[in-house]
Amino acid sequence: MAEQGGWSFADDRGRVAEAERRPSRVLAYVQAGATLWDLGVRSWSVFGSGHDGADIDPAKAGELPPDEVVCLGAGTALDVDALLRGAPDLVVAVSYGGGQAYGLDPDTAKHLEEHVPVVVIDVGPSRTLAGTSDRFAELARSLGAAVPSHAAEEREAARGRLRDAAQGGGVRVMALSPADQDQAYVARPALWPELAALHELGVGLVDPPPGPGINWHTAPWAEVAALAPRVLLTDVRVNAAPLSRLRAQPDWAALLDAGTLVVPWNPEPLCSAHAHARFLSTVADALDSVHGE
Repeated sequence: MAEQGGWSFADDRGRVAEAERRPSRVLAYVQAGATLWDLGVRSWSVFGSGHDGADIDPAKAGELPPDEVVCLGAGTALDVDALLRGAPDLVVAVSYGGGQAYGLDPDTAKHLEEHVPVVVIDVGPSRTLAGTSDRFAELARSLGAAVPSHAAEEREAARGRLRDAAQGGGVRVMALSPADQDQAYVARPALWPELAALHELGVGLVDPPPGPGINWHTAPWAEVAALAPRVLLTDVRVNAAPLSRLRAQPDWAALLDAGTLVVPWNPEPLCSAHAHARFLSTVADALDSVHGE
């Protein structure tokens, strides 16, 4: 909220970030920055995670213009001095639970907060897909954005369309991240809000067997092929193996020969209602395509 020139926002750690005036020079984790940009808040700079390189991952960047938004890097390049370069007046980070700012060393995050207000938004499995987008909309409004109400209506319409497309079941949908020629990481649907939303709407998601991985089940490609997905939501982030490298992989080739429909998937999606509507509509399109064969 902003009152009498002051600004404050209670984040998902239960902490209140405060400033004498509404922040205008926002530094954000790239997923948060892309979400805020989609909502009308122009971030000044972004940072990545340990999975990223020096440049912005296009899969996470959304509509962020690379010639206008500064990327401060990722991983060990992110010390307090690097993050404060350019004098941000607000840092927006995401968390997958426990309040830890994803992509930042805990000590770095602690010392950063001694210099600049920090807001952490939880994007983990404890929150629904709609809850995540609504939370970012609250933050965007506090920063002066006029978030249109029709975006939430668009999301609800997409939910209805996907629910209709999923009726009758029978279409096995799997989400995975290609690791290399030998194996893939199969997502556990309950641990990803966007996949949990698909399940809630009746999509027949493949749940991999129990094992040591929390978010992912590591599987050889032969096991992936044996699970017989009809639609494959495939990680397109730069840390995932490009599909072009799998052309000679026999089990991958068998999946394609069997008519498996490959759909791009970003496990770190924009968290706006508009972006969620696009994702739900993309999955509905895939199901309609399969049903129409």
